[in-house]
Amino acid sequence: MPKIKVGSRGTGDGGRMTLMEHLTELRRRIVISVVAVGLFGIVGFVLYPHILSVLSDPYKTATAHHIASCRPHGCTLITTDVLQPFLVRLKLASYVGILLASPVVLWQVWRFVTPGLSQREKRYAVPFLASSIVLFALGAVVAWITLPKALDFLVAIGGNLDVKSTASSYITLVGLMFLAFGLSFEFPVLLVFLLLVRVLKTTTLRKYRRHSIVGIVTFAAVITPSQDPYSLFLMAIPMYIFYELSIVIGRILKR
Repeated sequence: MPKIKVGSRGTGDGGRMTLMEHLTELRRRIVISVVAVGLFGIVGFVLYPHILSVLSDPYKTATAHHIASCRPHGCTLITTDVLQPFLVRLKLASYVGILLASPVVLWQVWRFVTPGLSQREKRYAVPFLASSIVLFALGAVVAWITLPKALDFLVAIGGNLDVKSTASSYITLVGLMFLAFGLSFEFPVLLVFLLLVRVLKTTTLRKYRRHSIVGIVTFAAVITPSQDPYSLFLMAIPMYIFYELSIVIGRILKR
């Protein structure tokens, strides 16, 4: 049986694992991650009424401002058939489970790949993990701050249209906003990683500053699910700041 160095537990021979042990360990990490998502999803399912009430507030505010029939308290989210309420609850619970379980999932990934890393790479593993969690959470916060402005723009841009949104499509929009901003805020982690493994150099990043601005704005325009200018710029501006910070961090790590 061939032996593979990458894995989360060594079994003799310098910490190498057989292919079957490697796959068994991978399955174990996946099972733990899925269980964590499921348990946090149950929390989301139980707290669904409170979470939905909080998430729907920006929609109610936007419709109250721009739709006469929704004044003064704003429109409520609607469903189109009897199955939708249950499916919406499951969808929201799934988003909550994934969001809250992300630290556990990242920890399982780190534990799985750690023995395959060099000592120098292991030294950076915990800072990378911690910064990934913090940046993803920061991205979700920025998405939440951006959401009211985005909804206000989307509702107002149609003029006198009587905008009514289904609960399912609205929850999908909010979930994708959190995901898009969370992933985009991982940008500096990716850049610093590429600098550490010497795929990129700080001189290259400095040289292509102007190109990076165009690329970042294009990326933000494509990935923002709401497609409004507020979301675009509130994603693109932090990403460019992260780009500059990555250059500084890269220069520090080279010393």
